[in-house]
Amino acid sequence: MRKRLLVAASASAALLTAVTACGSSSSTTTADAAGTKKPKVGVILPDSKSSVRWETADRPYLTAAFKAAGVDYDIQNAEGDKQAFQTIADQMITSGVNVLITVNLDSGTGKAVLDKAKAQGVATIDYDRLTLGGSAQHYVSFDNTEVGKLQGQGLAKCLSDMGAKTPVVAELNGSPTDNNATLFANGYNSVLDPKYASGEYAKGPNQPVPDWDNAQAGTIFEQMFTSKPDIAGVLAANDGLANAAIAVLRKNHRNGQVPVTGQDATVQGLQNILAGDQCMTVYKAVKKEADAAAALAIDLAHGKKGQTSSTVHDPVGNRDVPATLLTPVAIFKNNVPDVVNDGFVTKTDLCTGTYAALCTAAGIK
Repeated sequence: MRKRLLVAASASAALLTAVTACGSSSSTTTADAAGTKKPKVGVILPDSKSSVRWETADRPYLTAAFKAAGVDYDIQNAEGDKQAFQTIADQMITSGVNVLITVNLDSGTGKAVLDKAKAQGVATIDYDRLTLGGSAQHYVSFDNTEVGKLQGQGLAKCLSDMGAKTPVVAELNGSPTDNNATLFANGYNSVLDPKYASGEYAKGPNQPVPDWDNAQAGTIFEQMFTSKPDIAGVLAANDGLANAAIAVLRKNHRNGQVPVTGQDATVQGLQNILAGDQCMTVYKAVKKEADAAAALAIDLAHGKKGQTSSTVHDPVGNRDVPATLLTPVAIFKNNVPDVVNDGFVTKTDLCTGTYAALCTAAGIK
């Protein structure tokens, strides 16, 4: 009898201290006083190459929110690998997550994961990117068409400030498999297309960058610049693509003379703005996005109905998806301090080396 009691006690202790088997960021699976397993949320981030935000901002903000709520979590990064994305999802579903938050690599693999989760009774949230034709119950992101509009308006402002006459504008678009890239393009082309049509601007090379790959962006833009050396403005869809274009412009001694847009308010992007090599970026307060997604996931994990404030239309699935859409902000040199003051980047990271004097001149304290 004593032996059986010891075995039972050992099994209970193991249950209370079990650690999730997969993921580079996870909490310990525990049970409450009644022995009920705590709710658990799984998160799959897309990569760490297309933008540093996924690891430097989204992961820590989501982690902090889940810890504060006392729910178990497993956050992993697919690192751009579609097979890994599906494998991670399978592991999370098998481990018993109640909610799955995904940032898809493309809508095809994203849909397969969402459908599998739905079949297993797991609540699903599309985070940042809508999965076209998918089955996510909720969507949390920024107003991505508005992001694009801010980029188009920002480029127009910078060209006007430079006194550009009939500038040739090149467009370095995001990945064709990312619905957000389509929405960004819809936004900035709503600003640029009328200018092309009127002859105010000349439409230059226009090309997407597969997988938001910055190395490919550099090659693509170098080809653009070789074919059209009179490019006078660059609509780059994010800061990584912008930096790739700036490197080509710098090699040709044109950096600072050709305004370039961006997105994500990365340290690199903000440094390029302070140096005068990048025209603007779009700041998306990732903490607000992560907090909104975490709050929704926590409610769903506890069996509550998630609250959203809007809907977005999925044209492939022909359905309206309950959504929370946050407001982006355009950042130029004069309001770079706002990003620091908001805590999104630190002065220590931004104002290093030669950027220290530029930060002081910009009023960053």
